[in-house]
Amino acid sequence: MIPLITEIENQDTLNNAVKRFKEKGIILPTFKQQQNPELIPDKIKEQLKNIGLWDFHPLNLFRITWKNEPLEKGGLYGDVNYIELPKSITGVKARIVLLVGKWFPTGAHKVGAAYGCLAPRIITGGFDPSYHKAVWPSTGNYCRGGAFDSFIMGCHSIAILPEEMSAERFNWLNNVASEVIATPGCESNVKEIYDKCWEIRRTRKDCIIFNQFDEFGNSAWHYNVTGKAINEVYNKLKNSNSRFSAYISATGSAGTIAAGDFLRTLHPYLKVVASEALQCPTLLNNGFGGHRIEGIGDKHVPWVHNVKNTDVITAIDDEDCMRLLRLFNEKKGVEYLIEQGVEKETAQSLHLLGISSISNLLSAIKTAKYYEMDADDVIFSLATDSADMYKSRLNELTDIHGAYTERNAIKDHDACLMSCKTDHYKELNYVDRKAIHNLKYFTWVEQQGKEVADLNTLWYDKTIWDKLFHQLDRWDELIEEFNEKTGLLKNL
Repeated sequence: MIPLITEIENQDTLNNAVKRFKEKGIILPTFKQQQNPELIPDKIKEQLKNIGLWDFHPLNLFRITWKNEPLEKGGLYGDVNYIELPKSITGVKARIVLLVGKWFPTGAHKVGAAYGCLAPRIITGGFDPSYHKAVWPSTGNYCRGGAFDSFIMGCHSIAILPEEMSAERFNWLNNVASEVIATPGCESNVKEIYDKCWEIRRTRKDCIIFNQFDEFGNSAWHYNVTGKAINEVYNKLKNSNSRFSAYISATGSAGTIAAGDFLRTLHPYLKVVASEALQCPTLLNNGFGGHRIEGIGDKHVPWVHNVKNTDVITAIDDEDCMRLLRLFNEKKGVEYLIEQGVEKETAQSLHLLGISSISNLLSAIKTAKYYEMDADDVIFSLATDSADMYKSRLNELTDIHGAYTERNAIKDHDACLMSCKTDHYKELNYVDRKAIHNLKYFTWVEQQGKEVADLNTLWYDKTIWDKLFHQLDRWDELIEEFNEKTGLLKNL
């Protein structure tokens, strides 16, 4: 049976959490407040004016939203942060819009997904912050988000990520997480992360593992918060002829792609496109290998991926992503784009796209070309993090290839953007979707101890995903009860 987190698990543990949060002055935001910060009390907003976006302050839990003002200090809230990329960059008529993750605490939206996993356990007595350690297995930003949330929620954390991830991630985690464990390999070495989790389960009784690949709080957060933020931007940008035509998401942990489940309830004809690395095309053709698109793990199908709602699988060459990382961030690259008609403000904003964000962009371009979309079609995706996370990669690329020149910019703009093709692109029918879903068996039943009955429930039960996605209504009730018990909110 797939459990819902809706009832109190242990009253004594819950009482310990209430006591800990009261002592440390921690107030939990509701998920409705993360959707709509206008609901946040004015007294909290006044205090946030003096707190930096990345500061380790409990009130920054109220900045887990797509609507932060794009300021590193002193900002409050506004509209959803996004960037629309012009035809001079994409080469297609369709409008391509990316929500911007840089303006979350930690600089990536995964801090929200982590909150969607940790907060429900605390408010139901499933996690004792005075005793338990929160384990965050990840290929990057999720364990950063989990470490951040844990720190400001008075919890100890253990971050697990592959040893080949960027230096920026490790440097930051070493100052925040209680413990950092580097596992062998790169982005696609997810099993090695799982193996370390099993070792921890066997040997450390004080640890609770929040595995983003099987925690439904991850996908529920994106369904309710990211999905609604995207639709809000669409309603702002659309005209009388507009069509919401596609939503693009790297599969990764399959949390972000759950926004497509929400969007389809409003736009039933949109295409939900799952993107992965060509060097490790697990969904596309059961492939395997290593790749450099940091932020997406491969070689398995996440337990929380509702494959029935996926229309297309596409794969992106990581070399194209690395070349565009340089084009968008090197001085000669930005100057060339401006010469090609890209508005200066837009060209200078391309640093908002990290490596996986660039992969999302390329998947959106492929989608526009494959379906021959025109100016009435609107495609949405996410810039999950920014180039700030990959400055060491830029330095490495310079060491390998030399200084970036205008000639490099001309070649990269043409080859990676203007000449982007529709290869490695597959529309899915019912049998294709079921085949991908069935791949979950090998990871989750054989390796991770899930039940075959639950695997079948995720495919055949027509109500299960709706129940999983809508736990947030109950969680908000429990958050309000929790805050009432600490007394902190009413005593502000």
